[in-house]
Amino acid sequence: MDADRRTPLARARGLGSAKDGVGHWWVQRITAIALIPLVVWFAVSLVMLSGADYAIVRAWIGSPLVMVLLILTIGIGLHHGQLGLQVVFEDYTDGAWRVALIVLAKFIAVVFGLGAIVAILRIGLGG
Repeated sequence: MDADRRTPLARARGLGSAKDGVGHWWVQRITAIALIPLVVWFAVSLVMLSGADYAIVRAWIGSPLVMVLLILTIGIGLHHGQLGLQVVFEDYTDGAWRVALIVLAKFIAVVFGLGAIVAILRIGLGG
């Protein structure tokens, strides 16, 4: 009965996109900041490995530090991209399309991430 006496603003508090917006914004910024050194490291590594043969690149990927950094770069990059796509879908699509596209973007990010991790581990561990 008390809920009927609340103002429209009081009934709306805590509902809608405002509930998750700040957290989403912060995660997107943190992943962007984390990607700066990772992408610089990756680009420098690619330049240094240009012209190297397969055995050298495989040995480089086999380094535990390199494997961790590659997995972090791919995982954080895919998560950052998925967050950006989610914002686009929330802003420019409606209803069932919005939900379907957000779920699809998350699914693709997970599948690509798992595929990349498996590939890095197989190459790095000599499988």
